[in-house]
Amino acid sequence: MADSDNTTTLPYVTRRRVLAGTVVATTAWTLEGNASASGAGSTNVRSDPALALWREWERVHKLTERLCRRQQRLETKVVERVGFPCVTLRVPEGEELTVHSIEALNQVLGNGPDTAAVRKKAETEFLAHQARWDAAAEETGYTAAFRAEREAGEKMQDVMQAFSATPATTVAGVAGKLDAVLREGEAWEECSEFPWPQIRSALCDLVRIAEGFGADRVRRRKIRHD
Repeated sequence: MADSDNTTTLPYVTRRRVLAGTVVATTAWTLEGNASASGAGSTNVRSDPALALWREWERVHKLTERLCRRQQRLETKVVERVGFPCVTLRVPEGEELTVHSIEALNQVLGNGPDTAAVRKKAETEFLAHQARWDAAAEETGYTAAFRAEREAGEKMQDVMQAFSATPATTVAGVAGKLDAVLREGEAWEECSEFPWPQIRSALCDLVRIAEGFGADRVRRRKIRHD
């Protein structure tokens, strides 16, 4: 694949950042454990619909992470075998350019009659490369892995959307919502910029408050028993 500042974005590159976790991963689990251990509203914790939804999100999140890693490993095999579908051509200005889709090819060459022959030849080469990619992807299992990862990701997004319509009844449920939003956001965005540091700070505050509350409850119960 030719190196060029004008090389188009690779259309087949999937998530390069594999669903990053946070410093306070499994926060809701921590809060739930503190509440149960202290006897502080454990019944409410178990019946919190937001926390139940967070458990489902966590399950699908872990599945998506495993599938994402698997399809990326298989993607690497396909790339090593045939390379990403592309074609290298020389534009009218004389510059060599590599493109990775028919759409990009048409943008570069346009639809004028003066580039018809070049465009036809480039399309034929690209489609031949695409066919080699498709065959290798099917043979290695990448196609199936990509489909499974996409379906799991869509399920995770469905659960994420449900958070906005699911009220939390406990601190753990609130933390679960924040935990899911933060971990999903950090997988895609620059996690050092607004609003991620602020969300992370609020989540850490909830953990600290809940841990302090749980420890205080245990201490008071111990004093009563003594």
